[in-house]
Amino acid sequence: MEAVVIAAGEGRRLRPLTERWAKPVLPIDGRPVLATLLRELDSAGIESVVVVTGHLAQQVERLVGGPGAFGVPVRFVRQPEPLGSADAVARADARPPYLVTAADTVYRPGDVAAFLAGAATGAGAIAVRPEPGHPWRNRIRVEADRVVRVVDPSRAGDLTPAPLMLVAPAVHERLAQVTAAPYKPPYELAEAFQVAIDDGAEVLAAPVGPTRDLTFPVDLVQENFPYLRGLE
Repeated sequence: MEAVVIAAGEGRRLRPLTERWAKPVLPIDGRPVLATLLRELDSAGIESVVVVTGHLAQQVERLVGGPGAFGVPVRFVRQPEPLGSADAVARADARPPYLVTAADTVYRPGDVAAFLAGAATGAGAIAVRPEPGHPWRNRIRVEADRVVRVVDPSRAGDLTPAPLMLVAPAVHERLAQVTAAPYKPPYELAEAFQVAIDDGAEVLAAPVGPTRDLTFPVDLVQENFPYLRGLE
């Protein structure tokens, strides 16, 4: 199976750090997030990876280096403008089913492989994580292990979507629809999933453990110096 890694974002909430460094090259535990992710994809059995770059693309491409530097063959596709995740995935030109993940998240060892094992059937899958009371992440509505609303405006429940998805043909076929009028940029992959769900496709909600993410500047400090959490 192929994986698409979205590494094109501007990282606006991480400014001013991301004015100088691309978000995927920043570290967690002293290692670039993207490097950790590529090794995890390799250990999960992913056969090849498409890394979609944009903001400070040269930094990301230089970090990854040769096609198999982290154990898995990698090719690059550039997104010339920040047009959203659906546009990025469409540019990757991957053949479904394929895995999609953000480049700025570290998963627990084995969670990507477990997600793939549990998401092998249906029209696709979205990883979900329990985060009760999280102040800013979107909620996802799940009923009987199936996703009903990718983004739940009621913000009910404790589940949030992790940036890890399996795109099967039913979702892939909606990419062209949600990256054109009447939709407006940024075009998001969540829209393609929701259109497929509304059309009757069954999208699995596959649980994963806690993730480690770089979203705000303080995250960079806390993820690399965890003892500081206890001093707040």
